[in-house]
Amino acid sequence: MVLSVGHTPPPYDKFYEEGVYSCAGCATPLYKSTAKFNSGCGWPAFFEGLPGAINRHADPDGMRVEITCAACGGHLGHVFKGEGFRTPTDERHCVNSVSLKFTPAN
Repeated sequence: MVLSVGHTPPPYDKFYEEGVYSCAGCATPLYKSTAKFNSGCGWPAFFEGLPGAINRHADPDGMRVEITCAACGGHLGHVFKGEGFRTPTDERHCVNSVSLKFTPAN
């Protein structure tokens, strides 16, 4: 018997409150909410990370670039360039919601 599992959208995909997204593993700040945009990919998307917070590594197959937390090495997702989004960097950091923790601005 095969059970069908419903799709639950990632919690930060359509979330646009003001604040900071940090690494869920070590609490290092990674992204400002002002860098978040709706890419339509179904995952939280950012056009840039905080300076020095994110490392980039080519995937072994050479097809994508993985992004990780610079402090703890935790996997965040992948970054894509040149997709034509109207952002200052023309980059899309496609980030897995479970790797993030949001702190509201106050």
